[in-house]
Amino acid sequence: MTGAVAVVVGASGAIGRAVVAQLAQDARFDAIVALSRKQQDWEPSHVQAMPIDLLDEATIAAAVQPVAALGALRLVFVATGMLHDDGHQPEKSWRALDPAALARSFAVNAIGPALVAKHLLPLFPREGKAVFAALSARVGSIADNRLGGWYGYRASKAALNQMIRTLAIELARSRPEALCVGLHPGTVVSDLSQPFARNRAQDDLFTPEVSARHLLSVIDGLSASDSGGLFAWDGSAIPF
Repeated sequence: MTGAVAVVVGASGAIGRAVVAQLAQDARFDAIVALSRKQQDWEPSHVQAMPIDLLDEATIAAAVQPVAALGALRLVFVATGMLHDDGHQPEKSWRALDPAALARSFAVNAIGPALVAKHLLPLFPREGKAVFAALSARVGSIADNRLGGWYGYRASKAALNQMIRTLAIELARSRPEALCVGLHPGTVVSDLSQPFARNRAQDDLFTPEVSARHLLSVIDGLSASDSGGLFAWDGSAIPF
């Protein structure tokens, strides 16, 4: 895979920035498109920054329009996600369920990545490996749910996992060597995890750079037979 193009969605986030930085050092990629709401300045000349809003499909369509002219699209990495924001914290009980907060979780964590796939999967080459990877979470696994709580985040990530599985089935019909996967990055030191990582052992925490390195290594090791799956940072499969 040489002369390839990569698209990173959520390039202003902790993991997204680290993924862009590492891809910029990868000789296989001639062009990297960094999409985010907050515009970043990138020193490598082959990194192009463009604005995007996952909640506005028109911005997604506009941002991906120039991608086809750059070369063969071989990687789409969706590094977006929402666990909490200024007005919403993860629900500890059903008493905290709020329809607006649930709708926002699904919009950011499931619908947004699905719309990115809608506009970018058709740009994958018909032959050769190409990967659509979206950050999911172990807590989105229904089979692995033993603690409860975090209703909106769990459910929206579970929805993302189902989107990925369904996208993978359709993608295989026209591009049998391509794949769609979900990735669990581990607990990463970031604004998203900061309120919930205080009691975690330091050995259980990753810097964004370490997490990005793990995830890109997992992607390199995957094949078409893995399409539709959910994989942890160490390459192990996570049940849906």
